[in-house]
Amino acid sequence: MVRSNVFIVSLGLAGSLLTPGALATHVLGVDFPSLLDATLDDLRQGLDSGLFTSVDLTKAYIARINEVANELHAVNEVNPDALSIAAAMDAERRKNSAHSRGPLHGIPVLLKDNMATLDRMNTTAGSFALVGAQPEEDSTVAAKLRKAGVILLGKTNMSEWANCRSVNTTHGWSAYGGQTKGAYLRDQDPSGSSSGSAVSSSIGLAWAALGTETIGSIISPANVNNIVGIKPSVGLTSRYMVVPISEHQDTVGPMARTVKDAAYLLAAIAGVDKNDNYTSAIPFKGNLPDYVAACKEGGLKGKRFGVPRSWLAPQNETTPALLQAFEDSLKLLQSEGAVIVDNIKTPGLKKIRDSFLVVMGADMLTGFSTHYLNHLKTNPNNITTLRKMKDFTENSPKEEWPVRDTLIWQNALDRGINNTSPQFWGNLTEQLDLAGPLGILGAIKNNSLDALVIPTTFLHPLSAFAGGPVITVPMGKEPDTSPEDRDQPGGLIATGPNLPFGLAFAGEPFGEEKLIEIAYAFEQKTKARGTVQPLVKPKTELRDMVGRQKNRFWCSSGRRMLHA
Repeated sequence: MVRSNVFIVSLGLAGSLLTPGALATHVLGVDFPSLLDATLDDLRQGLDSGLFTSVDLTKAYIARINEVANELHAVNEVNPDALSIAAAMDAERRKNSAHSRGPLHGIPVLLKDNMATLDRMNTTAGSFALVGAQPEEDSTVAAKLRKAGVILLGKTNMSEWANCRSVNTTHGWSAYGGQTKGAYLRDQDPSGSSSGSAVSSSIGLAWAALGTETIGSIISPANVNNIVGIKPSVGLTSRYMVVPISEHQDTVGPMARTVKDAAYLLAAIAGVDKNDNYTSAIPFKGNLPDYVAACKEGGLKGKRFGVPRSWLAPQNETTPALLQAFEDSLKLLQSEGAVIVDNIKTPGLKKIRDSFLVVMGADMLTGFSTHYLNHLKTNPNNITTLRKMKDFTENSPKEEWPVRDTLIWQNALDRGINNTSPQFWGNLTEQLDLAGPLGILGAIKNNSLDALVIPTTFLHPLSAFAGGPVITVPMGKEPDTSPEDRDQPGGLIATGPNLPFGLAFAGEPFGEEKLIEIAYAFEQKTKARGTVQPLVKPKTELRDMVGRQKNRFWCSSGRRMLHA
């Protein structure tokens, strides 16, 4: 459902959008990029040449959001100021094109609904508890994007509280946004928690989106939604005024259709922030690496990749098609001059226990208040602690309790361990040791590797605990003969024909530049994303907007457009 503060498209007879065609992307011989696959380079060329404007582009994306809102529930709100911001970016471009704000000038981007924005949009983390709560200021990532000239188009749906409320809920569900679904098979489990960001990027509801990850929440939904996801090193991107889960693992990263576009978005949000002391660990003196320049040919030659075969233990997600695609990918890496070091050992995998639950719970117990709730200017429901959040949830019918429980919060409250206690530090030390020297970081160092490589489906949480970067790139899809798994909670389908899957590369902390080089080279050799087409996709294209002044857009402030 797209809620209050959303633009609704009114289709008049003149300049109507009633019969748009996604395949027809030109008018009077002029080619427009198809928004299903449009890259930043495509959009920049059109904007800089005057083929279309940022207002045209924003209108097209809003229309596309509305087209699939009832079915996919990917976007919670559209920014009621999006068109005025787009018009301002167009005016800047006309007035002084030689001094634009950079490559993202006038480009619409969606934010996960846990990133605070000081505007007329809500920031809810999917819960009614935070509806109407206004932050003191923008999150750092939102502020950076505004400075770069980005149009903050809206907020994407997510697994409520980033999948850290219930043990019996579904991926992509939130009380505020409803049930997000993937676009590649009917009732597709979108994975989570950055579900709406993944779906929106995949089918072109914006150029790209931001997601957040604590344990798999960027990489997993990117995997099953046929896009590129970058989980940055903890500390490369600021978490200031992003609704927290774990300060030791949370990170904000890009979700886009290509590696190069993800690199552009990462470059815009990375860097030191005085409001997040974890960013002080960034090792680069002066400028960050040029992540976009890392997208170059020949990025696989001479690279050493480790294959942790033990991670491929039989699981429900194992399919012959996925495993064959992985083996074919390893052969491709070798054919491009890479070295494959097979059967890499990660002894920490067998020893990892519940230490991460203690770490995450302790971080939540203190972090919600310290890092977010205490920085709200208005807080209508007086949510100031984890306990108050739990009480609100259990007393609000809209939150669907007890059908969807609050057991994760209850366990954290019952343990009563905050992130300054000796017990917390013991669990954190164990976690870092098992994920680091005995896990991913030890495997990379001991075998002189550039990265570990694994089907994204089998990427172990060790990568999240280690704090290093991961990139997933589309690798293929399940065949038409693949059976559907209809036994998922909420009637969602987790596996079935046409379900995309990706290949993940995991590296050392702050090694994003190398991973981007690797992922780009793999992407260019395979072009796997283009072999998978969504079952559900919007039809509106740029050509339906350009020059059609009679299409009317207005703000529906204070009302719902669609209801879940």
